[in-house]
Amino acid sequence: MDIYDLFFYMSLFAGFMMAFNLGANDVANSMASAVGAKAITIRQAVFIAGTLNFAGAVFLGSHVTATVSKGIINPAAIADPKIIMVGMFSALLAAGVWVLISTLTALPVSSTHSIVGAILGFGLVAGGPDVVNWLKMVGIVMSWIISPFFAATIAFAIFTHIRKTILFKKDFIHQAKKWAPIWMGLTVLLISLSFLYKTPVGKGLELPFFGSLALAFAIAGAVWFAGRLAVNKLVGDPEEGAEAVESTFRKLQVGTSCYVALSQGANDVANAIGPVAAIYLISKEHVLLAKADVPISLLVMGGLGIAIGISLLGHKVMSTVGEKITVLTNTRGFAVDFGAATTVLTASNMGLPVSSTHAAVGAVVGVGLARGFSAVNFKILGRIVLYWVLTVPIAAFTSITIFSLLKWAFI
Repeated sequence: MDIYDLFFYMSLFAGFMMAFNLGANDVANSMASAVGAKAITIRQAVFIAGTLNFAGAVFLGSHVTATVSKGIINPAAIADPKIIMVGMFSALLAAGVWVLISTLTALPVSSTHSIVGAILGFGLVAGGPDVVNWLKMVGIVMSWIISPFFAATIAFAIFTHIRKTILFKKDFIHQAKKWAPIWMGLTVLLISLSFLYKTPVGKGLELPFFGSLALAFAIAGAVWFAGRLAVNKLVGDPEEGAEAVESTFRKLQVGTSCYVALSQGANDVANAIGPVAAIYLISKEHVLLAKADVPISLLVMGGLGIAIGISLLGHKVMSTVGEKITVLTNTRGFAVDFGAATTVLTASNMGLPVSSTHAAVGAVVGVGLARGFSAVNFKILGRIVLYWVLTVPIAAFTSITIFSLLKWAFI
């Protein structure tokens, strides 16, 4: 077995570990608001996320072409493909270890930022500061502020609107019947746009901008119309009081949670498996590529890793984001999902770097602040932000250490 085969087999382990951590941390925190609001139980969240993430990874992610270096370094500036191969393996291992430590301490971190920090680390050692795209790194740092701030603002506004137009009204059942179909339509509009712009299958349709908008609005309009016809069944028994309103938003939250799980599987699996695909190509062809097509067999491995990760350790991060930052109800949880999803969709399409993890946490804080500062646990929030800031430097340092040891031993 030569060095190429050895690192390919080791990269399978590192890639599976990264996928496991994606499930345990990234996917878990996106399901957290639904669990915290009691729309679904942890066991149901594990089943939904495990099943739909696997389906999303294998069936919707089959045309994924992973940008291997995430734009952080210029691979062409490093002439020896063995250096890239060892570096990618080091980055995968370093990022996986940091996300695993974060998961075991029940704190949500961005796996994308972990892999970015790790690639930055080996890039600095392998090619020097000139191979690093520092402008991209500035964007990453900015996203620590952009994602949570935007998501918190949107979630705050949505929950405040729901309170003013429904919950605080004397005739809240009548108001719920009026607004429920509108929120259903807006939710489906967001899901449709996310599907068209954020999943490989949606992008593969190659619809023009206005064509995508027209299709999304048409679907949302149909759902709004169907919602108006079925409004009496949507809103619960008036004798249940405010719980009748909460039950309506509970149904909406289950729908958004299912979509989040499916789209995360389609998109995020490449974070773990993209570098493995690059190492596979280097091991077979001995060439360096900036992008790599991900084989279906590797996507299956990634989907399994995500499903097992959320099954075994997902409850830790779900508990922190869904229960410990602030108390969530179904209306608050719906505002969280809507705020986080809108932020990720809007910012991504504007070319701004955002993290779904940061957006989810920001949205939870936003609905908490709508009820006042005392409704937010700033002690937990402080620990989360500290981990966010530490993610890039710790992943970079770990990657440098692993890369230096492996380079000394094998090259």
